Amino acid sequence: MRFPLTLKFFIFAALVAVVPLALVGDNLIRIARDELKSAVNEDLTGVAGQVSGEFDALYQGLWLVPLSVIRSGVDNPQLDVSQKVSLLTEGMEQMPDVVALKLSVEGAALPLMVTDQAFSQRLEAAGLDPIAVLTTAPELVANIEGTGQFGRPIISRVEETGDWVATLTLPMESRIAGRQLTLAAKIDLGTLRERVERHPFHQRGQITVVDHAGRLALVDDVQVVADRSIVASAMPLIVAGARADALESYSRANGTIMLGAYAFPDWFPWAVISELSEADAYAVVDQMMQRILLVGALGFAAASAAALIFSRGLTSPILKIGRVAEQIGQGEFAARVQNVRSRDEIGDLAKRVNVMAGELGERLELMKFVSQETITAIQAQGSEGISRGGERRAVTMLFSHIRGYTACSETVSPEEVIEVLNRLFEVQAGIVEEHGGDIDKFVGDELMAMFTGDNKEHRATLCAVEIEQALAETMGSQTGGALEVGIGIASGDAVLGAMGARDRMDYTVLGSTVNLAARLCSKARGGQILIEEATRKAVDGSEGIVLTELPAVTLKGIAEPVPIYSASPS
Repeated sequence: MRFPLTLKFFIFAALVAVVPLALVGDNLIRIARDELKSAVNEDLTGVAGQVSGEFDALYQGLWLVPLSVIRSGVDNPQLDVSQKVSLLTEGMEQMPDVVALKLSVEGAALPLMVTDQAFSQRLEAAGLDPIAVLTTAPELVANIEGTGQFGRPIISRVEETGDWVATLTLPMESRIAGRQLTLAAKIDLGTLRERVERHPFHQRGQITVVDHAGRLALVDDVQVVADRSIVASAMPLIVAGARADALESYSRANGTIMLGAYAFPDWFPWAVISELSEADAYAVVDQMMQRILLVGALGFAAASAAALIFSRGLTSPILKIGRVAEQIGQGEFAARVQNVRSRDEIGDLAKRVNVMAGELGERLELMKFVSQETITAIQAQGSEGISRGGERRAVTMLFSHIRGYTACSETVSPEEVIEVLNRLFEVQAGIVEEHGGDIDKFVGDELMAMFTGDNKEHRATLCAVEIEQALAETMGSQTGGALEVGIGIASGDAVLGAMGARDRMDYTVLGSTVNLAARLCSKARGGQILIEEATRKAVDGSEGIVLTELPAVTLKGIAEPVPIYSASPS
């Protein structure tokens, strides 16, 4: 799978921009969350403890202590009944939350009772008998006396008005006819309710008061909330009378995750619970996370834009270099990398590619001036370079010579001569290549080719036959028939190698076989192919070739007459 360089830079820049920020942000959030959790825990525990403490302080300071003073005054034997009634009345005026005071005599049906007028009117407006509601039943007094719960409030609720009332009883030391006297007070708990409802914590969380059955207290709508985990944890502690404050995290039925703490007032059979949703508790962390995400998004966008600009500036010249390299690979050595001005490694690479393209073009042109055997020899030597010397090889040499070239060159311009000569050599070179031959060189109007490998004699002879046929058509149509080609072929051993000076060598083939082919070519008339005995033995009887024996000829440099044969197409 291809992975573009631009995409790599983009991903790299994004990682550089986002990963450090994400790691730092994660650590900051963890630290902030831990700190906030500690602060929230302290806050919740403090609120629950504070409200519980206020309940106890109000109970003792506003009700229990003043009622104890009134009880002591009423207990004074020096006061008559009217004075005691006045004490009860004045005491109620000083304690607005006390809505009824009653002196109960053990076994007596008619107690002495004083009530708050406003509260009584509210009861009457609700269709209730104030005396019946505010009186403390003798059975309740007896039960309190039996359990020793004097001074402990007994909580009740007036359903019709929604008022929460506490019954407080205090025993008296004086006796009437030997009977026990009890001071009973009815206390309106609206003050406690207001303290809970107006607490500043309600702006962030929730404060609830529950009893041992998991019911809400000091509210209009009494509900059972025992399904809340924290309420269920507090209920048995209320029943047991324990006072172990605690903090816990839990989830409500609707899925809201809450943090809560509870505390227990000393004088009331309740638990005060302070709760805060985890979302509100960690709102600061959420805001911090949002800002980190915002900064991360901006950083990612900036890094992405910078990465795209940078990667484009970096990859654009690389892509140009790649396209030029592809063109060079396809043989377009004139291609050059344009408009790369960066003064760095990429700029250096572009210059080197341009230099390489130029040098390859030059080498390609130079290759046209050397034979394939030369190129093969150079490639075989590798980095060591070719050295002077030669090796013996079995070859078949073919020489072709254009007859009538000199006379033609005297009648036409040099440019036309060159054009015709190139056209004739082009035809011969193509046929030589088709038959697996290698053109060693062009000398004037003469071509020298070498065949090696299997069936070299047969391939060389067929090549010569096709050259004669092709050039007969070419010369007849383009040169007016003034030019013809004579060909000589000889087979045998020759020396192939680099020869010349150290700095200027020629890779060629030498030997008697080469000389013999050249001499046969010089003897051949226009349109004639001459071969010697070794070639004749290899091609005799071959399809497509007819051999005709000719008289032996004397050749320069060879002592004995040489048997020769003429080859022609069958």
